[in-house]
Amino acid sequence: MKPKTQESPTEESRTATGHGTPLDERITGALVGAAVGDALGGPVEGYSPAQILQRHGGRVHGIVGPWNGDAWRTARPLAPYHKGDGHVTDDTLMTHALVRVYAQVRDHLDAYAIAERLVPDLMTEVRWIPELEAEALPLQRIFLAEKWLVTRLHYGHVDPREAGVGNIVNCGAAMYMAPVGLVNAGNPAGAYAEAIELAGAHQSSYGREAAGVFAAAVAAACAPGATADSVVTACLTLAKDGTRTAIERVCEAAARCPDFESALGPLREAVAPFDTVGPDYRAPSLAARRPSRLHAIEELPVALGMLLVADGDYRHCVLGAVNYGRDCDSIATMAGAVAGALGSPVPEDWSKRVAEASRLDLWAPAAALTEVTREIFARDVRRRRAHEAAFAGIGGPRCSD
Repeated sequence: MKPKTQESPTEESRTATGHGTPLDERITGALVGAAVGDALGGPVEGYSPAQILQRHGGRVHGIVGPWNGDAWRTARPLAPYHKGDGHVTDDTLMTHALVRVYAQVRDHLDAYAIAERLVPDLMTEVRWIPELEAEALPLQRIFLAEKWLVTRLHYGHVDPREAGVGNIVNCGAAMYMAPVGLVNAGNPAGAYAEAIELAGAHQSSYGREAAGVFAAAVAAACAPGATADSVVTACLTLAKDGTRTAIERVCEAAARCPDFESALGPLREAVAPFDTVGPDYRAPSLAARRPSRLHAIEELPVALGMLLVADGDYRHCVLGAVNYGRDCDSIATMAGAVAGALGSPVPEDWSKRVAEASRLDLWAPAAALTEVTREIFARDVRRRRAHEAAFAGIGGPRCSD
């Protein structure tokens, strides 16, 4: 058993997860947990653990203000975004947008749903954008890798199943795939397949693969009795190429770390051979974000590694992700979603403050997705029974089956 430290998971937090957590609480935990992780990671995104330590006089243990204080409006490289003070970033904006698509379609999604539903939502619906402290189109906030969706699908009229080809390979598609895992709760293979289909509109190569594996992780976390170990096992069963190997190496390193402080260096060392960005996050290498079967995005393996270090405890794994730095808002989004789906409680003081600061109802998307998930499951059962009847009608089953 891992020794307890100031931020190590407690026995009380471990027993909060397990068989008895119902679907609605798992969906709420995953979506609220993802948003809170996103908000905690935003103000230290792009920096190293050493820089974070120096800036904050110690490790980050909760919600902090902008890196440049009151100069956030003009300070480069983040201006004009107000990252910090509990504001969610584009990770959460995209996640909630995908939930709205599910609420419209009320069934499993494909790449055409991204073109026909998600892109218009980004382009035409004015919403409150916390980092801009203003109402604006989500398109005016999302990163260039997400604007690619609009360029390729709306203006380029590219086949949605192939639109992701040519985009930079990063975590852009993976970061908002938690709803896919929740709709397929308890079915990692189904979540993987649906996310791979959806992400084809946005990403290719290991960026698309990460989207599938992250969705599978969330689905696996929803299973009764799921643990951090069982989530990683499910991911390794499905993951391909460099993504699989990167998860293996990072999780091997995580198994030797008693707390997130001791894991910060080893997890980076383990993922570095698979990460194309390089040691300086703000000055990517020439090979950065190009398609490859040998590489992986950094965010997903590190999120899973922190989940193992924390034994599935939400607070511990999210703080580990935040203090890791680099693309830590996305790492904490992923870690928070999986830990929340496991049933580990999201600290109420964090979620309340993030909701108030971001002016967002973090619980409404979860309620909507829970209703849709039940509808989709009932539809899946009917489809499966119709298939069984059709197969039986042509003499498919054998007596020994």
